[in-house]
This record gives sequence, structure tokens and C-alpha cells, in this order.
Amino acid sequence: TADTSMAFSSVAHICRDVNNGWLLRNLHANGASFFFICIYLHIGRGMYYGSYLFKETWNIGVILLFLVMATAFVGYVLPWGQMSFWGATVITNLLSAAPYVGTELVQWIWGGFSVDNATLTRFF
Repeated sequence: TADTSMAFSSVAHICRDVNNGWLLRNLHANGASFFFICIYLHIGRGMYYGSYLFKETWNIGVILLFLVMATAFVGYVLPWGQMSFWGATVITNLLSAAPYVGTELVQWIWGGFSVDNATLTRFF
């Protein structure tokens, strides 16, 4: 759900009451992390071998990286209210670090200074 009072209890429900819910949660979290580690290794290999010199190919790869990251963020935010806390907090921290405009960006996106129930409802 998209309610702050139920966000974390729903994760506990999945882990405790759903058959193999703990396994599903762990496989999902570790699989997603491993997927991104593989992507970063692939980028590192490309940098080592000078693939960035092929500008068109490299730019398409950067666009694909951003699309994968955006898809992962939306995949966390939209279906799982409890993950909205995590995703919204990460984005808030990234945006607020931008010089001069960070605070205004955070307030414009979240409608306030921090992540709250309204943020979860907006994304759900």
C-alpha cells in the first residue's frame, strides 16, 4: 500500500506469512544488485579497452544505462509502497545535493521538504 503506517509491515508480511516470501525477497534484492554489478563491470571493461572512442555506440550505451536505472526506480516505486520510501529517499538525497537548485527541485517533486505519506500516495 501507499501508506506510511503500513509500508514496512507489508514487507514483514511477505517475509513471514507468504510461502517462501523470505526467499523471494532475498532473490529479488540480490538479483537486482548483481544485475547492476554486471552492468558496472561491463562499463568498466569498455573504459579499459577504450570503447568510449566509438562515440555513437558509447552514447547509446549511456542512454541504455539511464533507461535501465529509470526502469528499476519505477519498478521499485510504483508497485511497492514500502520501496517508495527507499527510492524517494535516494532521489531526494541526490537532488538536494545539486548546487543552487537542489532544494527547489526537492520541493517541486515531493511537494515539501521531505518524503512523507503524500509522496507515497503520489507515486502509488
